Amino acid sequence: MKINVGIIGGAGYTGGELLRILVNHPFVNVAFVHSNSQAGKPVWTVHTDLLGDTDLTFASEEPTALLAQEGLDAIFLCSGHGASAAFMAEHDISDDVTIIDLSNDFRDEHDDFVYGLPELQRERIQEATRIANPGCFATSIQLALLPLAKAGLLTEAVQVSAITGSTGAGQALSPTTHFSWRNNNISIYKAFTHQHLAEIRQSLTQLDPDFNHAINFVPYRGDFTRGIMANVYTPFSGTREEAKELYRTYYESHPFTHLSDAPVDVKQVVNTNKCFLHLELHDGQLLITSVIDNLTKGASGQAVQNMNLVFGLPEDSGLRLKAAGF
Repeated sequence: MKINVGIIGGAGYTGGELLRILVNHPFVNVAFVHSNSQAGKPVWTVHTDLLGDTDLTFASEEPTALLAQEGLDAIFLCSGHGASAAFMAEHDISDDVTIIDLSNDFRDEHDDFVYGLPELQRERIQEATRIANPGCFATSIQLALLPLAKAGLLTEAVQVSAITGSTGAGQALSPTTHFSWRNNNISIYKAFTHQHLAEIRQSLTQLDPDFNHAINFVPYRGDFTRGIMANVYTPFSGTREEAKELYRTYYESHPFTHLSDAPVDVKQVVNTNKCFLHLELHDGQLLITSVIDNLTKGASGQAVQNMNLVFGLPEDSGLRLKAAGF
């Protein structure tokens, strides 16, 4: 018996990554893919690498009819920030249908949504029917900090410098996503004000209610397409070995987050649902380097990971993906 799923907003980067995973997922049937801009076209004409993998076309029916079809188990909302809340307000979705939203509209857990970071609250996700998928920067930074928050060891401000690939900005063109501007270039944006700070703080205070220190986050736009590297540092009074044991213990039951003794790089995790962490201690400052793929562990892969948890599947089903490597 397969899980019948639908995708709303399937023409963008996250929708495409979701399709690449789901059409090869052993326990999933993709019932429909909806796109306002591509209705009636074969999916492979937009996501051209899927030629030969699926005969799906972008649904031309109204979402109301698609949501009412018999046997629908779950939907993924991939339509962007603001659009998910509007979609939820406009459509009556059965309580029997699990909703996994990839926007930032419900990450504060209102309207019965559960924040979908498995390494933070896997048990709550397993009991949920509405999941708010975390942001990409937020995922990378939180995975760098959760063990320290759990141990009550975030005693001073946290400093973060992180860089993301161009796909993190979505598919719509803008002056800062145009190839001619982005290629051979790097820039800062939303320094100290990035929208993911709210969900990061929400998770850290969930683990440590006394955490009230600054999270000084400087994000960078990189001149590559996908991947995130976050370098996070904060005071730590123990040894490097003690820090490593803390992280190994915290993540020992989580299949996708791994501690590396050697320095890590983005190519190790691109096209996978993994997060690699590396720890260094410098004059009382613990430096945590965290690398993920912004489109998989930072978006669509994590959404499938959450679906697996909700439906009682092995957490890594359909997600044993090969890294780019070179």
